[in-house]
Amino acid sequence: MPICEIDPWRMQYFEHAACPPGVNIPTEDSDAWEWNPEHRWVYDKIAIARSQGIAAGPHGTAVPYFPLFSKPTVNLVGMGVDTRILRSADEYSRHNTSGHMWMTLLEGRHISTDVAIAAGEPRWWRHATGISAGGRTFDFWTVHAAPEPDIEAYCGDWIARHLRGYTGMVNIETIAGKIIEVHLRFSDQWPDLNGPGWVEAVIGLYHTGTWNFADGERREGHIVVLFGPKGRRYRHPPRALIEQVLGMPSVTSVQNTFHEDRDPERHAMPPGGFRLAIVNCWDLDSGRKARELLKTHYFAQSH
Repeated sequence: MPICEIDPWRMQYFEHAACPPGVNIPTEDSDAWEWNPEHRWVYDKIAIARSQGIAAGPHGTAVPYFPLFSKPTVNLVGMGVDTRILRSADEYSRHNTSGHMWMTLLEGRHISTDVAIAAGEPRWWRHATGISAGGRTFDFWTVHAAPEPDIEAYCGDWIARHLRGYTGMVNIETIAGKIIEVHLRFSDQWPDLNGPGWVEAVIGLYHTGTWNFADGERREGHIVVLFGPKGRRYRHPPRALIEQVLGMPSVTSVQNTFHEDRDPERHAMPPGGFRLAIVNCWDLDSGRKARELLKTHYFAQSH
């Protein structure tokens, strides 16, 4: 398998893909950092902010104003770990942490964008927006069929200036039209919602350096997320329940997004909860019904 995936719940999207010799495609930031020495600087979030003229610096330096946003300068595990808003000098002092950074607090639409890039030129865009459930968790995401011309123009200009010569997938997160994070990979939570042949197109991009994907029938899709309370130990649902969920109208896939044989505290999770499952679907109401079915199982057997 050319797509290097460490999360077993996402292997379902790639296990049948043909494997050209010598092709390695990252889905984890740790692999992407290792395999892209020329462009790995993008994981420095201070550099990303300052490349756009956004005020930012490491903890311990003077700050220009409050409120500000605080997070690790480099975070290769994701999930909004150790993020917070700093509203005063007292909060800045109390949360001053080595390896963390502050930056301008941006407010507005939070968009996750996947881009296929060939020799520094964007060839394909897909945008998703999430609805927050609090505590850096999400209720659901929508993968949009429509383009985002302003985002594509702004990020396209940034790519032209800062990712010259890069070939591969990139995920860019923006708030209010400004880039807050760049990942040298794609979003591996919802490849099935990008349409038939998309995974093969990604393999072709890394194998031949060209993008070849017929994207004329894209549909809006949804990613419905189930979180549970932290501090509990959970078990995966029986296969019969998963098959029942997969048989529901418009549901395309189910992911149980944790290792049941690993202590809960060893999972990277956002402040607001422990992510249990993801339901990908074409219809939001169906996805929510599927989540409720999974929730009944998880909340009954946790302890």
